[in-house]
Amino acid sequence: MMGAVTGAVGRGLVLVVEDERPIADLVRLYLSREGFGVQVEHDGAAGLLAARRLRPVVCILDIALPGMDGTEICRRLRAADDWTPVIFLTARDDEVDRILGLELGGDDYVTKPFSPRELVTRVKALLRRAAGPAGAERVRSLGPLTLDPGRRTAALQGRSLTLTATEFDLLAHLVGRPGRVFTREELLAAVWGYASHAGTRTVDVHVAQVRAKLGPAAALIRTVRGVGYTADA
Repeated sequence: MMGAVTGAVGRGLVLVVEDERPIADLVRLYLSREGFGVQVEHDGAAGLLAARRLRPVVCILDIALPGMDGTEICRRLRAADDWTPVIFLTARDDEVDRILGLELGGDDYVTKPFSPRELVTRVKALLRRAAGPAGAERVRSLGPLTLDPGRRTAALQGRSLTLTATEFDLLAHLVGRPGRVFTREELLAAVWGYASHAGTRTVDVHVAQVRAKLGPAAALIRTVRGVGYTADA
């Protein structure tokens, strides 16, 4: 049976796909308090259907789901050119799970047990990034790469690039300050909105994803060994 939408929808609808009902109910409660509408599904197939039918502003996907896991839901959405922001929930502090999810186009992850307040904060931060700046920002260029922060578009030699909200913000942060070297912790705080040394692997995975999409222009993002990353033509 399909889940029912609950809560206000002034801030948009969040899809939560979580088979552990107490966790799903807790997440629903905290999101509803913050003005989000919430749709809860408890298995992967129903979650994928809801994501396609309802077009939520954010998907929160448990990785371990009956029928179809959260990474497969994300993979199918991205294959259909659906770039709705995705936050993964994982029961294990397992780097393989996290990296796989991010490589498939996820924007963030939270490891169980987690603070529901922190999860809501992550949702808000992700939506702020996806919405872009309140005022128009100048178009940025670096070599063959052009970024328009106001429109949140990226192009390489005139060819449009398809980026997740997080990939765009990471690239824009680096390109906006060409030549400056950022530590992983600085990027995590500036782009993801939180600081944790344990989360710096997230930065590495997203940099790898951005480089893959840049193709022959991947060298625009340079690794500074032992420090972090910089963008330089």
